[in-house]
Amino acid sequence: MTTPEAGNPASVPASVRDAAGATLAREAARFAGLGWMRGTSGNLSVVLSREPMRLAVTASGLDKGELAADDLVVVDAAGVPVPEEASTPPRRPSAEAGLHARVVALTGAGAVFHVHTVSAVRAGRRWPAGIELRDLEMLKGIGRSAHDETVTIPVIANSQDMTELGDRLEAALVPGVPAVVVASHGMYVWGADPLRARHHVEVVEWLLEYRVAEG
Repeated sequence: MTTPEAGNPASVPASVRDAAGATLAREAARFAGLGWMRGTSGNLSVVLSREPMRLAVTASGLDKGELAADDLVVVDAAGVPVPEEASTPPRRPSAEAGLHARVVALTGAGAVFHVHTVSAVRAGRRWPAGIELRDLEMLKGIGRSAHDETVTIPVIANSQDMTELGDRLEAALVPGVPAVVVASHGMYVWGADPLRARHHVEVVEWLLEYRVAEG
């Protein structure tokens, strides 16, 4: 996280932006290699600053396995691109950038990762009221108890209206569970920083794969 530069409250230091871009490109390539961000699907974000809120989001319409460090868009707390932070040539943010910003506002996350996994879609369809998990050692990977606790990953209906989808996500959030499955779509997972967000994605995916296989 960084503070705004003196004299320009909206400015993000180039070093911070470059580091975020390299992180986003690396994580997108990792998830693409696992088949979780096929083609141009999915989007990732990292918080650049909180006062004012600035979020680096992967650019739309690009192969997620081949992103460069400058293939990002800087958006504000509403998910709107910040003109003075525009790339050259200009890039478009995902339509879901506003949802990333809302997750950050709701959870205090430092990174939000949205991937499209088959397990998330299958689990969301099978358990639309929520995916219950219990007595699994891997639950520790999202900060929950491995025993004697039922953990529910919430599921929300999909929508092309990001405000509506954000309202559903906000209503469904489970304290201490850093993930929401969007039915017939994928999952949003977050963490205090990109590394923890990645770990949460990997753990949640394992849990969903197990739950689907268990039936």
